[in-house]
Amino acid sequence: MEWEDRLDAWELELELAAQIEGSDWVTLERAAAETGASRAALRTWYRSGQIPSRLADGPHGPQRLVPLAMVASRAEVSPRLRRTAERRIADQAELEILRHRVDLLELRLATLEERQPSPQA
Repeated sequence: MEWEDRLDAWELELELAAQIEGSDWVTLERAAAETGASRAALRTWYRSGQIPSRLADGPHGPQRLVPLAMVASRAEVSPRLRRTAERRIADQAELEILRHRVDLLELRLATLEERQPSPQA
């Protein structure tokens, strides 16, 4: 790839970033990362008309953009995403309980080690 090609690609990337910056329209990758919806789900939603989308020139060709607020609203009513979020919250709660139990066990072990007479050398 020559320098001119690289410069053109970089300029396209900057132009796309400027278009997206300050707007609600984001790439599918960013929408998926921020809402937990898969890219496949996003494609299904825009193809079926549940969310709007548009194409913008990107560094590697046309890039699909979707409005983040509408994606978030649609994701909130998705039963699958709701279950995934609930499982994630339950997993986090279980992890906190286990951390607390480990802390208690470490305290008990420290107490037992203090009571035990040290071996004489």
